[in-house]
Amino acid sequence: MTIGVSAIIATRDRPEFLRRTLSQLERQTFRPSQIIIIDASESEGTKSTINEFKDAELNTIYVKSQNSGAASQRIVGLEHASEPFIWFLDDDIIMEEDCSKKLWEGFTGDQVGAVNAMISNQRYTKPGRITRFMYLLMHGRTLATYAGKVIGPAWNLLPEDEAVLPDYVRCEWLNTTCTMYKRKALPNPVFSDFFRGYSMFEDLTLSVSIAKHYTLLNARTARIIHESQSGTHKDNVAEISRMALVNRYYVMTRILQRCGWKYNLKLFLLETFGITTSLRTRQNWLQLPKVLHGKILGLKEINNMKSDYGV
Repeated sequence: MTIGVSAIIATRDRPEFLRRTLSQLERQTFRPSQIIIIDASESEGTKSTINEFKDAELNTIYVKSQNSGAASQRIVGLEHASEPFIWFLDDDIIMEEDCSKKLWEGFTGDQVGAVNAMISNQRYTKPGRITRFMYLLMHGRTLATYAGKVIGPAWNLLPEDEAVLPDYVRCEWLNTTCTMYKRKALPNPVFSDFFRGYSMFEDLTLSVSIAKHYTLLNARTARIIHESQSGTHKDNVAEISRMALVNRYYVMTRILQRCGWKYNLKLFLLETFGITTSLRTRQNWLQLPKVLHGKILGLKEINNMKSDYGV
């Protein structure tokens, strides 16, 4: 069955993973009417991979992108999309055959703006005492579960997968790993030009913006595995450290409107917690100087943002 969905896949020099993703889309019980590949590769491997599916029952559209980065490539994909529903897909996921069907069936009313898949290997787990204390400190009150919440200084927590839960669970944010959107629910612009390159937290910004007017659902039984791949954009430890701080500050102040010394203090505590809990391996200890250097660069950038944005 073909559904009115434009699937958009941003990719860069990972033809073997893209080939697997396209094969899975071919086997879906509900197939998107368009599959738009936005390619920022330096080689021709991606284009050759797509040509392997020219005889398949897939309507693939190949677009070469000069800009590399999830957000910027997806914006290009939206320019070529013609359907009323948009499906953002990473190129390194493994989907069950009824994944698209379960996502599609989540749009039961006009109020549902987006539905995403449950990432089986990346989900909310029961926190220990220290982590639960951090949740309480960030959120300000005790909850039975913080799954799917956005607490404190833009700390976005994954959804949980418990058998007692319904098939569709309301969340405060959704990732863009495998998420279907009602096109009219998308903000304009869909992604701020603040997010470039690796685009950390662009998914949080998008979903929080949609949640102002629509319901967000996690399709608990639409399961995928995310085999997140390494890449040059992840190799620079200091840059990733800087981006994590700056982008979270941007979401906290500009998107969630959580400003003032109390949230700045919570952000400091969250960053300290993140650094401290990561020091469980020798490699992370060796990378600590780079992490701290990135945070210092981030603080300098935040100081400039305060002047520009007045927050």
